[in-house]
Amino acid sequence: MRFRFEEPPSGRYFADDNMVLSHFVAELSASFPAGEESFIRSVRRVADQITDPTLKRRAAGFIGQESTHGQEHRRLNAKLIDRGYRIAWRDSKALRDKQLRREQKMSPRVHLAMTAGAEHYTAVLAERILSSAELQAIPGTPEVWHLLNWHALEELEHKSVAFDVYRAAGGTELIRLVVMAFLIATTVPATLLAVAVSLARDPLARRHPVRLLKEGRGLLRGPFFSGLLRDLLRYLRPGFHPDDVDTTALLELWQHKLFGDGGTLVDHLR
Repeated sequence: MRFRFEEPPSGRYFADDNMVLSHFVAELSASFPAGEESFIRSVRRVADQITDPTLKRRAAGFIGQESTHGQEHRRLNAKLIDRGYRIAWRDSKALRDKQLRREQKMSPRVHLAMTAGAEHYTAVLAERILSSAELQAIPGTPEVWHLLNWHALEELEHKSVAFDVYRAAGGTELIRLVVMAFLIATTVPATLLAVAVSLARDPLARRHPVRLLKEGRGLLRGPFFSGLLRDLLRYLRPGFHPDDVDTTALLELWQHKLFGDGGTLVDHLR
């Protein structure tokens, strides 16, 4: 894939001229490159324990897709930084080095459990992005939405790979549940805090507190967050598997929309 980010996203607030939504999308995009690299490392740490040939192929596909996601989001992030979004710290060398040190202190199974849990997050968001007419109708820079739709599609394609690798590497239910409970308790608040800090550093946003409150309420009550906790908690059911949530029809629909005859992103394939 090669997205066309030669020009910065149109307008200061590229998502429906909405300050809060634009900062939220920018923060998400900023978090992906380093996150995807951590996911890849977690799978590679246990690669020698994967004996099933089909799972080996799926793991290789997962690594390839995640690597491409990181590359394309880095290209978008550079344009967002040019637009004044102060998100460079998310992908700084200092933060990546800190993440590496943290991973080295973890057991491979805990690291992989974190990836499997995070992949549930991305699958939940992907399903929302691709199934919500409200989200798809949001005006904005087309190439940003193309990137989000493509990324969402591939997250649904490989949503169970890290989970299956975790099981193949001997990961236990207890570790899986404890790690996910930790992620649910910390990740959403951390994301909202990052968005709040980003908005606080935006001089224009600081001058419009009433608009900020209105748009913030809209984000929390809208399709991104409404019912999010319920969908995340599915993962904590004993015996849960990502494929228990059937997204086959949605996946096929968007594979055709993006890459079928006359698909939106056919001309983005390198």
